[in-house]
Amino acid sequence: MKLEIEITNDGSSTIFIPEWNERYHSKNGALQESLYIYIQNGLHYLQKDVIRILEIGFGTGLNVLLTHAHQKPNTFIDYITFEPFPLSQDIYNQLNFSGLKGLENSKYLLDILHELPNKEPLNLNKFFSFMKYYQTIQEFQTTQKFDLVYWDAFGPRVQPEMWSLELCQKIYQLLENEGIIVTYCSQGQFKRNLKQVGFEVEVLPGPPFKREMTRAIKK
Repeated sequence: MKLEIEITNDGSSTIFIPEWNERYHSKNGALQESLYIYIQNGLHYLQKDVIRILEIGFGTGLNVLLTHAHQKPNTFIDYITFEPFPLSQDIYNQLNFSGLKGLENSKYLLDILHELPNKEPLNLNKFFSFMKYYQTIQEFQTTQKFDLVYWDAFGPRVQPEMWSLELCQKIYQLLENEGIIVTYCSQGQFKRNLKQVGFEVEVLPGPPFKREMTRAIKK
């Protein structure tokens, strides 16, 4: 599948898939979208000393870089991510994240994140553990519970299975009580699926040029 590097409106790069007419991030700004949805309305919404994060869609690695950059002092983060279709080195080497404000000199870390072997633990610092699975979230089995889900798969138009009732049920079971989901997706059927399995769904204003985003809380 052909992948193309694009520069979004805030100067940060993303990846475009012509075959799907789909991008890894918003063309209106990859950086500002991820900061707003996953950091402002996810990571910083939680008031906890230990935050266990599950990310559906490692993709370019931007969410991990931003979580690391915006980690609050003395907050421990345990981060697990899933990427069944990892990027090749020639593609991720073209990403310009290390030139962005707040992510200066992150190129070395980004390379490590992309090259990390399957299920190999990595400590980004003494308060941040990371692990990447080269498989789908549907294949994942664990007794561990999470506090925060970054739901960042491709949209329902191209990956409907990533927003299904079955996956919503699985994520509900993986979350602690009062655990939350944050995602750019505000599709009506997805929100109905979340409500059906027991989530309390919040529809929040979206990042610039997007009307809405979704945050859901396990009650």
